[in-house]
Amino acid sequence: MGQTIEIKTPDGPAEAYLTRPDDDEHPGVLLYIDAIGLRPRIEEMADRIASWGYVVLAPNVFHRDGRAAGLAPKADLTVAENREKFFAGGVMDRVRRLTPDKSNPDAVLWVDTLLEHARAPIGVTGYCMGARLATRTAGLRPDVVAAVGGFHGGGLVTDGPGSPHHAIADARAAFVYGHADGDRSMSPEAVAALGRALEEAGLEHTNEVYEGAAHGYTMADTAPYDESATERHFTALRSLFERTL
Repeated sequence: MGQTIEIKTPDGPAEAYLTRPDDDEHPGVLLYIDAIGLRPRIEEMADRIASWGYVVLAPNVFHRDGRAAGLAPKADLTVAENREKFFAGGVMDRVRRLTPDKSNPDAVLWVDTLLEHARAPIGVTGYCMGARLATRTAGLRPDVVAAVGGFHGGGLVTDGPGSPHHAIADARAAFVYGHADGDRSMSPEAVAALGRALEEAGLEHTNEVYEGAAHGYTMADTAPYDESATERHFTALRSLFERTL
């Protein structure tokens, strides 16, 4: 039962994919997209999570840059060369433009919209740069976010005061992170620092590196897709939500 809805923001309408197993009341899950954008693969993942018994909302976090269809890749990204060309075409520019002063107010809107269709507590899961957004959302809305998943996330720990991992101190959620192996955007030192932040916050957590899985391993429409790591991620995420939601 999936549909595209529009969410009013101060910067104009934002598309979001909303999916649910049926018309009954269910806990909510906010799904943050990767840098490639809102597209059929994200909808497939949202539908699978919804089939576990959740209402899932996946917003187009790049709404300031255009409609989802206009931002989506036109070439087959399972071909590594096409994926490289797509990322060289300005994708990372829009990722860098999505700074916390924009993404944090958006996060509040996404949560509020989800709660119009679902009940609390909610879970949040994010992929690639979406893992940063998921982590920050847990700190922004500790009153309702009970679970956070972050998979092949990059830049979760930086040297700056605005590093996403600092949001963990304000969270009250259980966390599951599944890092890509050898990810240049999430070094072993960064993974360790993330683990320390979780320990210091006293939160239930799993902080693992998926051996042999490349950055982007859950995205079946791209070259780095790894079926084994993807299924491992779904198993971990489902268990997290069953324990907490």
